[in-house]
Amino acid sequence: MKSYLYGILIGLTALTGCSELANKDSGTINPGGGSGTGGSMARFAIAGNHLYVVNQHSLQVYDIQQSDNPSSLGKTSLGFGVETIFPYNNHLFIGTQTGMYIMNLNNPAKPQQTALYRHIFSCDPVVAQGNYAYVTLRSGTSCNTGPNRLEVVDISNLAYPVQVNSIPMINPHGLGIDGNLLFVSEGDSGLKVFDATDPVDLKLIKTFNDIRSYDVIPNRSVLIVTGKDGIFQYRYDSSQRLTLLSKLPIEN
Repeated sequence: MKSYLYGILIGLTALTGCSELANKDSGTINPGGGSGTGGSMARFAIAGNHLYVVNQHSLQVYDIQQSDNPSSLGKTSLGFGVETIFPYNNHLFIGTQTGMYIMNLNNPAKPQQTALYRHIFSCDPVVAQGNYAYVTLRSGTSCNTGPNRLEVVDISNLAYPVQVNSIPMINPHGLGIDGNLLFVSEGDSGLKVFDATDPVDLKLIKTFNDIRSYDVIPNRSVLIVTGKDGIFQYRYDSSQRLTLLSKLPIEN
């Protein structure tokens, strides 16, 4: 029960925290046009007046225009092993244990598959920025045959995503990108920060070994980190430093 409540707290805190940050500037619109930014491990996302939720087998769509009375609009089967959802540029990037679905929101009530990027059996969070998506593959409890690596996928043609780089990792979990900085959670092995100036040829800037991280949400120089030790907010800048702003420890 404790781990279940912990997961809920992480999801709600991450979504709410970034929503508040975004609302400080009326010109800030999150990918996909929603009201907040979720982490790469999220199982739900908001884009416009719709809420998208994934379970292990499908994508469920809700109309939330009347927030006090949401209505179900149907669901789309996605096979098995569906894990994460990330909205970006009128598309949903859905991570599964066998690949990444790219769903377009031309009709927000009925997302349609644009492409399926396949990889070997592995846990699979994903984020996107510009013409590239970043996917972490790792071994884990439900996908213990997978590798541990970070893949860079060219999505300039959304119908034909192509892997353009692969970087070995220790045990990568969630990830997030903001401008030229890519943050990758390494579980108990810390937090890695990459220079993504060249989005294909990533350069490792620094590893923070003391930050046990499960997922990250970078947003305009504030990084929310979730992990075994709790939920933390850091300030980051071009000097490659992380300055602790706040923490919400959680007892294991």
